[in-house]
Amino acid sequence: MDDLRSLREWRAEVPEPGQEWIIPERRRLLTRVRGRGRALRRRLLVVGALGAAAALAVATLWPQPPAPGPANTPSVVRLDSGVVLARAAEVAGRRRGPLVPLPTQWHYTKTLDKQPNSDTIKTHEQWMRYDGMQAANFGEDGELVVGPEGNPLDPGDDDLSPQQYDAKLRELPTDPRKLLAKVTGDRHWIEGAREEGVPKSAEPADARAYRVIMLYLSRYGTMPPRLEAAMFRALALIPGVRIEQGVSDAAGRSGLGVWREPVGDEPRRYDILDRDTYRYLGWRRVWLRDEFLFDDSEPAVRKGAVWSTALLSSVIVERPGQRG
Repeated sequence: MDDLRSLREWRAEVPEPGQEWIIPERRRLLTRVRGRGRALRRRLLVVGALGAAAALAVATLWPQPPAPGPANTPSVVRLDSGVVLARAAEVAGRRRGPLVPLPTQWHYTKTLDKQPNSDTIKTHEQWMRYDGMQAANFGEDGELVVGPEGNPLDPGDDDLSPQQYDAKLRELPTDPRKLLAKVTGDRHWIEGAREEGVPKSAEPADARAYRVIMLYLSRYGTMPPRLEAAMFRALALIPGVRIEQGVSDAAGRSGLGVWREPVGDEPRRYDILDRDTYRYLGWRRVWLRDEFLFDDSEPAVRKGAVWSTALLSSVIVERPGQRG
């Protein structure tokens, strides 16, 4: 038997690796050659095999002990944020683009809310007309209440109607660096609302860019695919963005927890993405220390407390009361 011929025939049947494997591995090799990465002595490669999420599993894991924190903080399984966000951009860019809603259509959202110091999970359903002129929700008696004609938004608030959100959204460039510059310099997000008697705080530009991009990603009902892809690439350019797997929302769904180091004594906030589709699932705040209000001797919220939400639906419908 000609062993070399057999080997060549066997090799011909093996497909070439796809770009989802080549790109992350090329990045890993260059990082090692240039000496920029952390010590790779104890790193592991995680290999997944579930459809579109295969490349996510090429993310680098740090098998290090968790940082000191509350007992119910998710176990630290940190991923290479650059690899994860590059894969998220690829998946988002292949979505089918939604139609621009009519002013008389409605944006329906359904969320869950589990606050600290409570075992109750509350369900919230809301309909907001696309032009912002009416809102609807269920009253305490279970009946659907539709607000009167006229702008229901608080004029002193920094909130926007769905149509105004989407108008700002569609003005954003798809170049990641230009997108970052646009959201960072947008006066609307810099100024916001100011409560009487409360001094205005100066938010760092990186923190503002992260917050605004996550806000847009959470309103994915009318998101253009190329723009969503650009947002994930822009997130990768923001310093300090970290990603952990196994972070749960209020519905118990386990996803990818994206976060930045909180400022001062603020709780750590995870923005949670679906690990396959990279759609926004909700957020989770974890108190890393006791929080006291005023001069109270007992903490209002204890270390380890969790406040979580879950976004179950965000769609455009024809009328209030209709669910997507």
